[in-house]
Amino acid sequence: MTKRVLFLCLILTLAFAIRGLTANFIRAHLNDPSWFQFGSYAIFDQQAQEILDRKQPLFWIADPSRTDRIVYPPGYPLWLGIIYKVTGARSPVATQYVQLVLDSLAVLLVVGIGVAAFGWTVGWIAGVFAALSPLLAFAGATPNADAPTSWLVLGGVWCLVIALKRRRIVYAILAGALLGLACWFRLNPLFLFLPWALVLGFLMKEAWRKRILFAASLALATFLAISPVIVRNVVTFYPQIAPTGLGFGWNLLAGIGETERGAEFGAPCCDAEIIEQDRHAMNVPADAEVGLYFPDGIRRDRDRGKRALKIIAAHPLWFAGIAARRIGGHLKYFGDPAPRLGTAGINVTGAKSLSPAHQGGVLAFAVNVLGNIQSVFRTVALPLMLVGIVIGWRRDWRMTLLLMITVLYYLFTLGIGHSEIRYGLPMQALLLIFAAITVDAFARWVGRRRNPAVARL
Repeated sequence: MTKRVLFLCLILTLAFAIRGLTANFIRAHLNDPSWFQFGSYAIFDQQAQEILDRKQPLFWIADPSRTDRIVYPPGYPLWLGIIYKVTGARSPVATQYVQLVLDSLAVLLVVGIGVAAFGWTVGWIAGVFAALSPLLAFAGATPNADAPTSWLVLGGVWCLVIALKRRRIVYAILAGALLGLACWFRLNPLFLFLPWALVLGFLMKEAWRKRILFAASLALATFLAISPVIVRNVVTFYPQIAPTGLGFGWNLLAGIGETERGAEFGAPCCDAEIIEQDRHAMNVPADAEVGLYFPDGIRRDRDRGKRALKIIAAHPLWFAGIAARRIGGHLKYFGDPAPRLGTAGINVTGAKSLSPAHQGGVLAFAVNVLGNIQSVFRTVALPLMLVGIVIGWRRDWRMTLLLMITVLYYLFTLGIGHSEIRYGLPMQALLLIFAAITVDAFARWVGRRRNPAVARL
């Protein structure tokens, strides 16, 4: 027990170190849109400050014409309000400090999932990989909604694994509730409850009645957790209903517009082009206020979705190739990042992560060593993951399928429209567990080679 606690402390120390050093780099680039999307953060920041200053309701939307208020779920502005209130500082730096600490602790979620699914050794190795991961560290040290969403989804995965192993319905309910709470921050995992429920019911070694009960409880818990947002949106914007928010049409159309054939299909490549097309279609004056989702944002986003679906239906093979390339981009951990998907993180170095006064000596040397380890890891990560999936399937196909269903969900949803690598953090964390399986299998093979007597037992 003492050794386990000590090893957990070492993993947490490594996670804090990597995220703290990464945060130093990000803090120096908070005004650089290529590293930090301060425009998106400004929307959440304004809402949080207006809530704290009592200029807008805590949760409700008073003006039904402001369809732009449902583009993002309400969870992250509320989260920022809590951080601002507790820290007394209303800035992205305060958010960064809080989230990097919590994200360092969230590495334990990866450890927990690995231990519950494949044993202690896999859990330890996965925890080290999660602490080292440039992608997870970058997202955890960046003030946006991606990391908090990932914590909740990973918590749900952990409960899902325990629900299958212990056959206790309370864990299925917790998994669904955590997934619903994650949707308060980002809508990406919204429909994940469907494959979770189906796979859980399929994998359980119980009577079908009990399987259906577990699956239904998980789905119902997800719905109940997100239901306040659904009720608010339906009541406020009826009869134009967008129960869970907007953006599906924009993501599909922008995803087509950013390809080499976007202009051919008349699909806009960016926000400005979409707004200009909408302004022309609405026939409004040049000085009229028109945003992506205001005015009449619900109808306009549905029209974008219809346009995109018509293009996809007319060119299915081409679109399948685009989706495949986009999926490949989400698994590109080294070299130049895939176009439009954003960064997979940085390797910490003395020059990037330390102040000029500390860029020499022992500290800088240690930081450079960590950066070199990160560089090696990101080079071998994908092969380790792919091999680990095969080994994991042979060890325990049920647990492998249970984890892989989340990975496959994210790969599919991230492939069909505009996406960024940071949107799929839960998938990235789970893939580290499969990388750990490969390392564990190799260590076992080496052990058997060195001690043939053990192999014969």
